[in-house]
Amino acid sequence: MAIEIIDTVKLAHDLKKRKVVINTPRFHAWVHYYPDPGDKDDMHCHNADQTFYVIEGECTMRFPDGGKAVMKPGMAALITGGSFYQLENSGDGPMVMMGNRSGPSEAIQHINYELRKDIKQLAPEETERIRHGGSVR
Repeated sequence: MAIEIIDTVKLAHDLKKRKVVINTPRFHAWVHYYPDPGDKDDMHCHNADQTFYVIEGECTMRFPDGGKAVMKPGMAALITGGSFYQLENSGDGPMVMMGNRSGPSEAIQHINYELRKDIKQLAPEETERIRHGGSVR
């Protein structure tokens, strides 16, 4: 059995971006890094259940109905597949989170709330703009 140890906090601060750190045919995990307060992604869902664990900073999860939940270091969330949400760095410094899902990362869809389709199917520059909270044109 192969074992791999990863310093997720160091990796997040070194790369300063989202990075898949483990990817097998049955499971994948990634580190989220939002450097500045107010950084956010688009309102979206995925086709698989997932968990988030806040390592550093503060994250506000927003939902389409106007609800929200604030997560601080040591807190975890379970999001069932098909549930729309948006992540925002609501702290006063960088936010680092770890997330994981079953299946390989390549099999995961990123369904934008406004478009109601997988933005992975769009042009790469359009995908990046929408992922980081840009409006849908």
